[in-house]
Parts: sequence; structure tokens; C-alpha cells
Amino acid sequence: MLIENCSRSDYIFPAFDQIVNEMAKFRYRSGNQWNAGGVTLRSPCGAVGHGGHYHSQSPEAYLAHTPGLVVVMPRGPAAGKGLLLSAIRSKDPVIFLEPKALYRASVEEVPVGDYEIPLGKAEILRQGNAVTVVGWGAQLRILERACDMAKEQHGIDCELIDLQTILPWDFETVDASVKKTGKLVISHEAPVTCGFGAEIAATIQQRCFWQLEAPIQRVCGYDTPFPLVYEKYYIPNELKNLDAIVSVMQSAK
Repeated sequence: MLIENCSRSDYIFPAFDQIVNEMAKFRYRSGNQWNAGGVTLRSPCGAVGHGGHYHSQSPEAYLAHTPGLVVVMPRGPAAGKGLLLSAIRSKDPVIFLEPKALYRASVEEVPVGDYEIPLGKAEILRQGNAVTVVGWGAQLRILERACDMAKEQHGIDCELIDLQTILPWDFETVDASVKKTGKLVISHEAPVTCGFGAEIAATIQQRCFWQLEAPIQRVCGYDTPFPLVYEKYYIPNELKNLDAIVSVMQSAK
């Protein structure tokens, strides 16, 4: 078992040859005789309020393009513990991305005992029938506030889903929710172009075309280096997500 820590996910790129060409392919190239299970690479990621372009990036889409890896991003301490224990015991190598903003901002009760949260399984955080809202990591705090505002200000019941595992992602849970609500909003910090939200949108468009009542909305970071002094404008905050929720509801009328 190896649990390694890359101090910032921004600096994971020099190790891509070892991660992508060696670790991720170890099981495949051996004909399943060996595996790289027990290798868990922890790495802080995302915005932190003062990180600028070298300490704020979210590389999950790069990593999710690599068959053989498992990519995880928890929303908080309790989910983080269960997902981390599952990652350590997995037979596949896991990239465990930890949103930096949660280190000081997220406070909750964490069970003392041993428990696992299955990899590849999303969690429905709140039930709703009007619109499906999907995110992961620190973005869930923002989406919870956006869903609260949608309910309080517009009477919109959102179904909020935490993807938890980026690769493999739980398309069945999202599929079932969208077939119920007919609408989908996806939000993440990473740039919008080729962000993982694009994969979700394409898959759900294919699987739920006849049930969709409005165009899928993506609320994401901009296609720029992460800006230091303009971070508050870059972040897809609760107001931007509220606008997207209201927009899909209006489009469906």
C-alpha cells in the first residue's frame, strides 16, 4: 500500500508519464496478472481564495481521460474519510483530489469507526422534482446555497447530486434523476471547455434526449488561467448557478 501526497495538484503534471503511461496501464499490460492497487495519490486542488494561477487549478478532466485510473473528489470530511478508505483498498490506482478550500472551511462530525463509501457511486444530497443539479468537491457548498435560494425565492425543488467519483462516474444516478426532472445543471470550478461537465452533458443528452425539457446548462470556470485578483468573478458562485436553475425552468415553460 502506498499513499503519496502531491502538495498541489497544479504540480502533478511533471508526473503524468508515470501516472498515465505506467500506473494506469499496469493491470492492462500484464494481462491482469498484476495491478497497481493500493496506490493512492492524494493531491489538494481547486480555489482557495488567494492561490492565483499556480495554486488554484482543478485537473480532474485531464486525469479522467486516462483509462485505468480512479479519480475521486470528496465534498467534505465525512465523505472524504469513507472515500479515502475505499481508495486505499481499491485494486486500481486512485487519484484522490482534496479541495483546498475545505481544509479550513468544512466542519462536520466524522464517524470514528471504519466505513467505506463505494467508489463510482454518486449520492443524492436532496430530493427534488423540478431540476437536477450536479457537482462535486467544494462546489457542493455553493450548489447547496443555490438550491436553497431557488426554493426560497422561486419555489423550485432541486435534486442535488454529488458525483463523488469522477472516473468512473455514476451516470445511472444522474440519468434516473434527469428522466424525472427533465432538466440538468452541471457546475464545476475547472474551465468550461472540455471540463468534465461536458462529458456529463454529452452522455445525458444521448441517454435522456426525449425526456429533456430544456437545454443542459453548464456553470463553470472561464477559459483563462486562474486569476488572482479576479477570483471572485471567475468562481461559478451561487448566484451564477441560481441564474442557470431559473433559466432552465423558464426554458421548459
